[in-house]
Amino acid sequence: MKLLKLWALVLLSMFTTTWAGAQGAADYGSGLKINLNEEGSKYVRFIFWSQIWAKSTQNNPGTLIGNEPTDHSFDIGARRVRTIAYAQLSPRYLIFTHLGINNQTFINGGANGTTGTGGFGAGKKPQIFFHDVWNEYAIIPAKNPLTGEANKYTLYAGAGLHYWLGISRMTSASTLNFLMVDAPIFNWPTLEMSDQFIRQYGLYAKGALGRLHYQGHINKPFATNLQPIADGPAVDNNGNPKASFGGYADFQLFDQEANVLPFRVGTYMGSKKVLNIGAGFYSNRDGTRNLSATGVTNKHDINILSMDVFADLPVGPGSKNMAVTTYSVLYNYDFGPNYMRTTGIMNTGVANPAFEGLRAQEGAGNARFSFGTGNVWYTQAGLLLPKDFCSKVRVQPVAAYTLKNLEALDETGHFYDIGANFFLDAHHAKITVQHSSRPLYYNNTVSDRAGEWIVQFQVYL
Repeated sequence: MKLLKLWALVLLSMFTTTWAGAQGAADYGSGLKINLNEEGSKYVRFIFWSQIWAKSTQNNPGTLIGNEPTDHSFDIGARRVRTIAYAQLSPRYLIFTHLGINNQTFINGGANGTTGTGGFGAGKKPQIFFHDVWNEYAIIPAKNPLTGEANKYTLYAGAGLHYWLGISRMTSASTLNFLMVDAPIFNWPTLEMSDQFIRQYGLYAKGALGRLHYQGHINKPFATNLQPIADGPAVDNNGNPKASFGGYADFQLFDQEANVLPFRVGTYMGSKKVLNIGAGFYSNRDGTRNLSATGVTNKHDINILSMDVFADLPVGPGSKNMAVTTYSVLYNYDFGPNYMRTTGIMNTGVANPAFEGLRAQEGAGNARFSFGTGNVWYTQAGLLLPKDFCSKVRVQPVAAYTLKNLEALDETGHFYDIGANFFLDAHHAKITVQHSSRPLYYNNTVSDRAGEWIVQFQVYL
């Protein structure tokens, strides 16, 4: 009986406390947070969110869905369903956990080993797994524990399956407050190859030197074993993986962003005045291999560099609460000769072996050439319209452009996205509508284009 009463008190605390976030609703407060002392310096905090997608896709030529040839498809599924729990019982240490599922559709994304249709279909019973599990220790904390005064310089160190990554701001993007409907994916260049859904086990350090915020890591990549073909491109095959090194630093000219957690905000909706300039890198020795025409195996280092700028600035009269958000990043990728990756988010299509037309080089469904050895430039922008534009919701038109100049392709790719966020309760409850246009390649040149509509329904608490 005492145990039941204790659980009741815990649940009551979770649902009667609130969480404050600069990009969140004003009445959300401190969120689902259980304070363990009167000052609130000792606490346990929970975050729950889900992103449900409805998609209408113009499929790449040569696509099968459910063994039926199709040019267009419609789908409703779960892009993300996640939970975070972390605790700070001392200013000197913190534990963080993050688990959930991703990309469940009507036909794929289910638990390992599920095949076919019916009760054990390949799209059913997705496996929940840990995205992050890390422990952190404060070497120079944000506040002096004896005097309570803020420290100008901070240093924290941690270990585990972590998200304190290098390369760019968007490599550590929060999935709760994207400006566009989602990340462009090439911001996570080792995705599901030498990482576990972006994360690797490792050691990290992070902190601030005045206005300069930094994070860096030494990780152990997960093993990869793709087999190269003779005279073919480099592929992910790292044998006994060497350590990977990465880091990112940005100079924050105006308001300083929080760095308790690694998740970088996509848009603050004008609640902060932010202008940051950053740069980062990722390096992994012998991360890929290729096979020469004579059968000689060659190893190649992975080296990635980036430079980016992020601005989130209030504009116009203060009474209108308008804001402009922009982000631009340039990536230089080197994975070895002609390395190439394709991705298709919540892709329900597979290749049709009987197709006799001009088959898309990217593959079936909504697959696209995502990144590879070469350069990628990405820019996105949004304008938060005045709050009296609509009495029920805040509206934020958004657009993005990507230029991909990749070694393995003979023609530069241009990708376009346009849409709008409709904030019912800031990022806590929003609907995002976006149309994306992607090039289709044949024989390494652009032969056509295809489009996709996405409507996202998001709630996070």
